[in-house]
Amino acid sequence: MIRVLIVDDQPLIREGLAALLNLRPEIEVVGMASDGMEAYESALEMKPDIVLMDIRMTRTNGVEGTRLITSSLPDTKVLMLTTFQDSELIFSALQEGASGYLLKDMSADMITNGIKTVQSGGMVLPPEITAQMLQEIKRNRETIVSVKPAVLQDLTKREHDVLLNLGYGKNNKEIATTLSITEGTVKNHVSNIISKLELRDRTQAAVFAVRYGITTFSE
Repeated sequence: MIRVLIVDDQPLIREGLAALLNLRPEIEVVGMASDGMEAYESALEMKPDIVLMDIRMTRTNGVEGTRLITSSLPDTKVLMLTTFQDSELIFSALQEGASGYLLKDMSADMITNGIKTVQSGGMVLPPEITAQMLQEIKRNRETIVSVKPAVLQDLTKREHDVLLNLGYGKNNKEIATTLSITEGTVKNHVSNIISKLELRDRTQAAVFAVRYGITTFSE
């Protein structure tokens, strides 16, 4: 049973999501909140597995809520609910430790699958959506950096390949299949990447891969 906290400042949306997700035998909605601070306070009390968090809310937004939760509750994972218009906020949320994002108009099945993916240790970065977001960010602000950090030279060829696949949101099993190596080897490579690039976790590694053009979504 995956325990989920739903966060949205619109009562109809959070209550509708709760009703849909509670129909799933593998999910239990343990609470609801209306902004990032309330989400943080509720998470401290309820210790949910997943926080399904709107990104743009009145008072405390989802980025700040994500920062508060991931810094205090390392076992609780945050999955953002957003729209195409929130491209820069999405990247900020990912940098604060969010495990991915979904669009608000996605089906209940896709949201459920995203929750399961995050619960199992994966990330949710829909490639086709992320590609469009990157284009929008490039138009509005030079968030994608063309000059790659010198620290990338410290990565081996295989670590570079793993980093590229992290940017696609793949879990260890998917990366192992793609590169024809074992999951244990992937895990070791991910640990080395995080250490060498001085990052917090695999989500930050994925953001790094996208930000510096290692993962381009053109393949």
